[in-house]
Amino acid sequence: METTARTGAAGSILTAMAVEIARARRLFTVEEYRRMAEAGVFRPDERVELIDGEIVEMSPIGRRHANCVNNLNRLLILGLREHAIVSPQNSIQISSRSEPQPDLTVLRRREVPYRDEDATVSDVLLLIEVADTSLGYDRTVKLRLYATAGIPEFWIVDASGEAIEVHRSPERGRYREAERLPRDRTVIPLAFPDLVLSVADIFA
Repeated sequence: METTARTGAAGSILTAMAVEIARARRLFTVEEYRRMAEAGVFRPDERVELIDGEIVEMSPIGRRHANCVNNLNRLLILGLREHAIVSPQNSIQISSRSEPQPDLTVLRRREVPYRDEDATVSDVLLLIEVADTSLGYDRTVKLRLYATAGIPEFWIVDASGEAIEVHRSPERGRYREAERLPRDRTVIPLAFPDLVLSVADIFA
């Protein structure tokens, strides 16, 4: 009985500590995060993004990652021409506490220039994350974040596995449609059915 009582007491103490830690965690808004950046809190070479109120350090950009981003950027710009804007590695506000920095975002063209007003979720036609070492994170945290925000189409480019995971139809924090396309397939953006991209060209 004494051992059980001690175990129960220890469990209660650990639970109380966990609650206190959770209370002590400081969550930031996008406005606060931006002010921190303007004040020079982050180093110029520091790659961070705001996810659910937490400042998260992003994975370093390796050779395979950079190659995929460069290839996709070129293919999308050539294919879309004046029909959309391709925004490489620029932040976009998803909510009041989330401002991720996806590898590529395809934005609709609009009357108000993006120099005068930030892009919003409603401007996003396609969002792409290239995953070299961050595949698990992109499949869970990022996928839930983008689905919850209602991003209509989200691609995860698996740089190591040389395949693209296409996610569509967001609903209640998840995507109802998902497909993995290997390098011998083609991928077509939902908003641009005439644009056919070779998966192999993305990993060339």
